[in-house]
Amino acid sequence: MKFTPQHDRMDCGPACLKMVLNILGKDYPIQYLRKLSHISKEGVSLLSIRQAADELGVETIASKININTLNDHGTLPCILHWKKKHFVVLYDVKESIWTKKRTYKVADPAYGLISLSESEFEKLWRSDEHEGIALFVNPTQKFHDLAPPAVDELTTKHLLKYVKPYRKQLFTMFLLLLVGSALTLVFPFLTEALIDKGVNAKNLNFIFIILLAQLGVFLGSIIINIFRNWLMLYIGTHLSINIISEFLQKVLKLPINFFDSKMIGDFSQRIADNERIEQFLTSNSLLTFFSIITFSVFFGVLFYYDYKILLVYLVLTALSVLWSVIWLKKRKMLDYYRFQKRGENQEIIYEMINGVSEMKINQFEDFKRKEWEKIQQKLFKINMRFLKIDQMQLSGFEFINQLKNIIVTFLAASFVVKGHMTLGALLSVSYIIGQMNSPINQLVDFFRSLQDAKLSLVRLNEVHEHAEEESEGLIDLTHEKYAKKNGIERGIYLKNVSFQYEGPQSPYVLKNINMFIPEGKITAIVGASGSGKTTLMKMLLKFYDPVEGDIYLNHANLKEISPRELRKNCGVVMQDGYIFSDTIERNIGTSDEIIDESKMKRSLHIANIQSFVDELPLGLNTKIGASGNGISGGQKQRILISRAVYKDPHFILFDEATSALDADNEKVIHDNLQEFFKGKTVIIIAHRLSTVKNADNIVVLKKGEIVEQGSHQELVNNKANYYHLVKNQLELG
Repeated sequence: MKFTPQHDRMDCGPACLKMVLNILGKDYPIQYLRKLSHISKEGVSLLSIRQAADELGVETIASKININTLNDHGTLPCILHWKKKHFVVLYDVKESIWTKKRTYKVADPAYGLISLSESEFEKLWRSDEHEGIALFVNPTQKFHDLAPPAVDELTTKHLLKYVKPYRKQLFTMFLLLLVGSALTLVFPFLTEALIDKGVNAKNLNFIFIILLAQLGVFLGSIIINIFRNWLMLYIGTHLSINIISEFLQKVLKLPINFFDSKMIGDFSQRIADNERIEQFLTSNSLLTFFSIITFSVFFGVLFYYDYKILLVYLVLTALSVLWSVIWLKKRKMLDYYRFQKRGENQEIIYEMINGVSEMKINQFEDFKRKEWEKIQQKLFKINMRFLKIDQMQLSGFEFINQLKNIIVTFLAASFVVKGHMTLGALLSVSYIIGQMNSPINQLVDFFRSLQDAKLSLVRLNEVHEHAEEESEGLIDLTHEKYAKKNGIERGIYLKNVSFQYEGPQSPYVLKNINMFIPEGKITAIVGASGSGKTTLMKMLLKFYDPVEGDIYLNHANLKEISPRELRKNCGVVMQDGYIFSDTIERNIGTSDEIIDESKMKRSLHIANIQSFVDELPLGLNTKIGASGNGISGGQKQRILISRAVYKDPHFILFDEATSALDADNEKVIHDNLQEFFKGKTVIIIAHRLSTVKNADNIVVLKKGEIVEQGSHQELVNNKANYYHLVKNQLELG
């Protein structure tokens, strides 16, 4: 049974599917299975797993059955709905010959391989009083014909590119460690000379010279260590910056749908993964390399003294290292679970801090605190399992090491008693054994660090495997397909566009949208909440691609246009627009390295926020956002409008951009925007009549479909969907 742990909290479905496919004989990348399962922040449904399996040529049957039916007719492996919120794989059922009791072998991607008695199994599996849900699989010919996609995975070789720019510093460190190793080599010979030629010969002058030499060697070692530590800090810090910067650069190039299935805790844990890789590249790898050199040098010296002692030492050392390596597999399993729980821990802390006002208003503090305590209990159990493994590993290692030291000392002492070795040589051998133990300890630490780095690489692979938003061959808005003016009326064409967030069986958010948004005109999109308005805007911004149909900007298909270049030409105010922890000036002029004062002044005037800025002691340099001054909902929206205006783009997209404004401010901004909108393609999503009534065309969405469109007066006269949407506002007017 090849076990697959879940990398993130919502990964149990794809992880179970991967394990089942492994048992059936195919190894599919988990990232590929995530995509097929249409994973979201809620995870995946049983239906999504079925659809993914079907695409891979595996027939599935989902059944709600009792345990007797499962025992008598169930085929293994199968995927089970577990604890009413999770998925696991049942891969074997063993029946005792003597007691006739069954043991159920379960692969839980959030815990590991577990064996359960029938009563324990039934308790965790049942979804009601008597039955549980199981998904049975049956491979077809299509499954055998399909080949899993090739994956270009990150390897430890990939990490060497980070080290290359620091070759000079590494070479210097290499020399320092080499000199340090040479200095430690002098110590056993000085000790032997001190005892045999100084103490035994009663020569005080010689003793004085030897002790001075030892002091000099010791001071030299200290100086070398100081320089080495400075170099280690320099290389380590720069490597860490480069690795994490490249990771963030890659993450920020990924499409929006990647972030739809991720929690904040998952990302922060991946940053920690990058730090583990940096630690492996600097501290552990280099120290281990030079520990091996030191070991090799002392190996030769010990051979010079007595080969029999060396042979005993090597056999027992190999035994202690083997003992340590055996426990690494169990550590590997636990590392995944600790990763998940730490992610959950950070997620809930972040939520508590950000939602503290709502928690206080709704007396939610105790519930959230107890939820956090439950996570701590789970973390404690995982850490206890880690401690148990580490103690078994280290205790066994230390015991074999100590036994080795005693046996070697006994052998050397017996040689002195029999006259085969001098007392000075005995002390030298003891010193050498002590020095050789340190590299062995370092080697065991290296194996653990290498394992941690490999586990981190597996998790980071998911990010590096994911296709970026930008790709070669995409065009910008200067390309002739977009720029040419002949042939068709210029604007945005939506042809038979449909969209759904999850798999093929999930409900359509938009269905069969046919629509034209003319260039240089104002188009308003209205409809009840949940009618698909915001989703439509996100598709126009290339956050999502249509599931069916196409969107065209003039002659160019939106799929052919670079998302970065498109958004550069869009001024957008989203419903959930974000204010950064920075100055007002930087929050508005996000797109420019150097702020254009005339553009800034104009944007402040149009958004009617100049008076608010003038009242602040630091003006535009006032820090706002999470780590700055709190601002009201209306002030936030005016800053977002100012940000969109500052870009002076060709396309304007407003999603409930004035919903938090009072009537006076809304009127002033509305009047200011009319002049700004001239010659631009404007799309406005709003509920308020005042915002949409002057639009050139109003499109009414209902349950993801266009049910009406026309001017305000035409739609009011129709007395259909639009009229009912704004009826209360008309009466007030």
